[in-house]
Parts: sequence; C-alpha cells; structure tokens
Amino acid sequence: MCATCGVPTHVPADVPPAPRKFAALRNADCRTYLIGAALAMMADNIEHVITYWVLWEKFQSPALTGFEVISHWVPFLLGSVYFGGLADRYDCRRVIQAAQVLFMLVSVAWGVLFLTGSLQVWQACLLLVLHGCAGAIWGPGEQLMLHDFVGERELPSAVRLNATFRSLGILFGPVVGSVLLLGLGPVAGIFVNVLFYLPLTLFLFRTKFTGHTRDGGAARTRLGLVDSIRVFREVRSDRTIVSMIILGGLGAFFVGASLQTSMPIYAQDLGAGNAGTAYGVLLFANGAGGVIGGILLEATGRIKPSVKAAVISTGIYGLTSLFFATTGSYALAVVALLIGGVANLASMSIGQTVVQLRARPADRGRVIGVYGVAANGLRAGSGFTVGLLGAAVGVHWSLGLSAAALTAGTGIAGWHALRKR
Repeated sequence: MCATCGVPTHVPADVPPAPRKFAALRNADCRTYLIGAALAMMADNIEHVITYWVLWEKFQSPALTGFEVISHWVPFLLGSVYFGGLADRYDCRRVIQAAQVLFMLVSVAWGVLFLTGSLQVWQACLLLVLHGCAGAIWGPGEQLMLHDFVGERELPSAVRLNATFRSLGILFGPVVGSVLLLGLGPVAGIFVNVLFYLPLTLFLFRTKFTGHTRDGGAARTRLGLVDSIRVFREVRSDRTIVSMIILGGLGAFFVGASLQTSMPIYAQDLGAGNAGTAYGVLLFANGAGGVIGGILLEATGRIKPSVKAAVISTGIYGLTSLFFATTGSYALAVVALLIGGVANLASMSIGQTVVQLRARPADRGRVIGVYGVAANGLRAGSGFTVGLLGAAVGVHWSLGLSAAALTAGTGIAGWHALRKR
C-alpha cells in the first residue's frame, strides 16, 4: 500500500522497489558470466597447486617460493591503473578474453616445459609474472562487465555474488588441482587445466554487453601518464573513495595472502591430530567463510554498501585474524577463520561496490584500478609484514602484530572517514 495516498495498488514513482535477493542470478548474461568466472578462478588455483608442487620438487628453493607470492600480486600493484584504462577505452569482452588467453598460454608453456624436462628458474619466474599479469588485466574489465550486466541498482548483488563465485573457485581449485596432480600427473594435469578457462572465454563472444552499454555514450579518454595522474587527483578529492581504498589497502598489506601461507605452521602448532588433515580443514574454513558470507549477505540483504559497513566488516576481519593468530584452540581457530572469511568478503565487496558507484563512467576502470592497487597489489606487502617479520619473531607473533595493526588502522581510518558524516 502506498504510504502517501493509501491506494493498495499504487506505488509512487519516486520510491524504487526494494532490490531483489540474488538479483544478479536472475540476469542470464550475468549468471553465465559468474559461472565462467568461478571456473576460471578454479583454473587459476589449479595451476598454483600443480606448478608450486613441481617447482618445489625440482628446485627446493625457499627464495622461489617467496617469489611465487610476490609475482602474483606485484602486477596488480604496478599495472592496475593502466589495465583499468584499457577497460575504460576498449571493449571489456576483448580485454578479459586477452587475459584468459594469457592464462591458457602460460598453462600450455608449463606443460611443454614439464614434458620436455627443460624447466629452468628464469623460465619459471617469467611464467609466474605473466600469470600475475593475466589476473591484473582481468580485474577492472570484470567489474565494468558486472556494472553493465545489471546496472547501478543491482550492482551490489553482482559484486557480492561475483566475490562468492570466485571464493568457490578458490575453495575447490586446490581440491581439483590435487586430484589432477595425483590422478593424471603434472603434465596431463596442467594441459587439462586449460579447458577450465574456455567457458568464460567463449561466452564473451556471445554476450552483447561490452562493459560500456549503460554509460550513455561517455567519452573514452586516452591512455597515458598525464590522464592517470588526473584520475589520481580526482580520486583524492572524493573522501568516500579514499576511505574505501585505505580500508582495502590495510587488509591487503597487513594480512593479505599471509593467512594461507602460514596455515601449515598453525596446523602443526595447534596439535589437532594429523597435521595434513588439520591443514586441509583450516584451508577449507578460510575459503568456506567467503562462500558462506556471500550467500548470507545476499540472502538477507541487510548490509548496505556504505563507509560504516566497510569499516565494521574490516575491523571484524582484523579482530578474527588477531584471534586466530593467538588462540591455542584448534576448534576456535576454525571458527575464527569462518567468521573472518565472511567479514573479508563483506569488506571487499562493499568497497568495490562503493568505488564503482561513485566513479565517473568515463574513468570507472581507472578508479577501479586505483582501488585494485591497494586491495590487491598491496597483498605483496604481507610477505614482509608477516613473512619476514615471522622469520625474526615467529609467525604467531608476526601475524598477531599485523592483525593488531590492521584493527588499529581500521579504527583510525573509520574515525577519520565518519567523523564529519
């Protein structure tokens, strides 16, 4: 019933209907894209499982192990703004397809080197960097496609569900990768992995959405250093976008990818029977938290994309990471990882949504790229805040101190962002 006139069938034009739950899945193109993206993300993680195992078996190099993490995230740090410019200027379908082709070529190159037994360290380093570049190219174009599929009103649903489907890929990638590695061997397994990139690549030939059909003919700016500096200046003037970038950067730099890399140590130290089983459960809990969080957020629809919600979810992520680092209970550690996964997905999806909604259409890709520099590129820094510091004081202490710094930094950033609102 209309609250203004009392007519049951009348809905005033200025009151938009409430967003539908799982709205993005009702869009056929978006639904197909999400499934393809989940398979591609699973392939990304399958490649990690197979290649990291082969590299360790062949070279036994801790330095190369560290480079595996750095090479994955540094391309986001250095190239996200430029790749965002590519997404702004060109058809995002082709940009994403280029990234998927690069993924596939890297997998094929691994397979050839495994098959011929000619793999050398420099070749491994080059392929690791190219794999990281493919992920960085994919990111901005993907976000513009999500916006184009569903529009602004249902963008929060699309971003949440995209993060959820990606979490599914991250969750099942190690499982499928292990099956391929053990069942087919590294050579056949890495070649089979190429097939998981194909559904998304082929779908992008079929969809009419380009990432720009809802932009209203916004002029496409040229790629260049001067224009990138202009975008940085415009972003700096928007306090809300700056807040999202700071929060994303805090989580990436202080915790980032360090939870996964420290899991074997915690599985052993928490003393939960078989260390291998304990390790698997901890990894599963960490990935399952993101999936559960995405489903809960989408089903309830109670958390809206706002600065306050981003601050609270990032703070919870910091607190659960701190609790995980300090608890001596295996069961409580699993619970902390589950809750932390929910909070991290909420924080990242809210930040991504707010940044997209506030960016100018002509610069949306670049602005997303700036956010990607912080939220993804700074993950390379967690190798220093947790990894190098852990070598000096122990991983429990280093992760605990980093999580405490994340929590404190979130509180300061939240106070600064909200004090005049």
